[in-house]
Amino acid sequence: MSSILEENLQQKLTERAAKGNLRQLKVTSGLVDFCSNDYLGLARSEKLRALIREEEEKYKHLPLGATGSRLLSGNHPLFEELETIIATYHHGEAALLFNSGYTANVGLLSALPQRSDTVFYDEASHASMKDGLRLSFAKSYSFRHNDVADLRQKLKLAAGQVYVVVEAVYSMDGDQAPLQELAQLCREQNAALIVDEAHAVGLYGEKGEGLTVALGLEKEVFAQVITYGKAMGNHGAAVVGAKVLREFLINYSRAFIYTTGLPTHALVALKCAYTLLPDMTQERRQVKRLAQQLYGQLNQLPGIRCAPQESVILSVFVEEGGTAKLKTLASFLQQQGFDVRPVLSPTVPTGQERLRVIVHAFNTSEQIDGLVKAIAKGT
Repeated sequence: MSSILEENLQQKLTERAAKGNLRQLKVTSGLVDFCSNDYLGLARSEKLRALIREEEEKYKHLPLGATGSRLLSGNHPLFEELETIIATYHHGEAALLFNSGYTANVGLLSALPQRSDTVFYDEASHASMKDGLRLSFAKSYSFRHNDVADLRQKLKLAAGQVYVVVEAVYSMDGDQAPLQELAQLCREQNAALIVDEAHAVGLYGEKGEGLTVALGLEKEVFAQVITYGKAMGNHGAAVVGAKVLREFLINYSRAFIYTTGLPTHALVALKCAYTLLPDMTQERRQVKRLAQQLYGQLNQLPGIRCAPQESVILSVFVEEGGTAKLKTLASFLQQQGFDVRPVLSPTVPTGQERLRVIVHAFNTSEQIDGLVKAIAKGT
């Protein structure tokens, strides 16, 4: 039986390899980072590292691990303290920590919409959001990416409580959701708007609170999903919203109920990141300035299209060569010292494969110039 099963699994892998989109783990070192989500450089910040060491002394009376689910032995005052900080920072009534952005989206969207409800989600939404909706008993429909008119049309299918689910900044395309238009439509339709702020936190808002707060829409958004593995340089996530939402998730979110809480070190690291985030205005300006530089230079290259204009996540499309060309180009760029990765189907739709280039506050103008020259040479 195991031999037949292994053969079937290998066949699936062989089929994917034949299509040129077999995923493999890769370790790189010594390359200029144009790949990670460490937008502000907090993941490599010595200042943050030192602050964490200092702050950990205050909590050495706590166990290293949570020791269990927070509903059993895993809760302690640091959880409650940090959730208060998070809620205040993102202008919400309450917050609830989850172990990752993936589990936050799955835990929220599998529990909140009920069997009689309807959810409408942007077709470019993250896999975790779609997986959460698959576990929900509610009906769900996708609408065209950032197309408010299409959403309005789809809302005719609505029944029960209506939810609209989007990302503030989309992880693959790098563009922003039209949150103001979406909020207005949700007001008209009495729909609850849910916004995943994963790629906006740290970058938008006076203190990096995210796009919802930057636009003054915190009272229009029913739930914000705040994740910490990107600009915050850490791990975990939180759902921010009304107090009753927090209590509901504590009682009904299986992804929260049936998992061990975050370890103490992760909580301390998050608290310290929130301490530094308000004063990173210069880093927020720097990363956006560098992204504009890269966008402008890449769009001057023949056979290259770069989008979107206002983002630190840039998609680089090559006119000819398809997937094979992208993989070859990415390999060439890595040989030239630049860590750039291709994004292929099924992560993005077939025909929309691209290089995903991410700019960081710690990159330099000279590195931007070098990357552009390397792309020109590689194409």
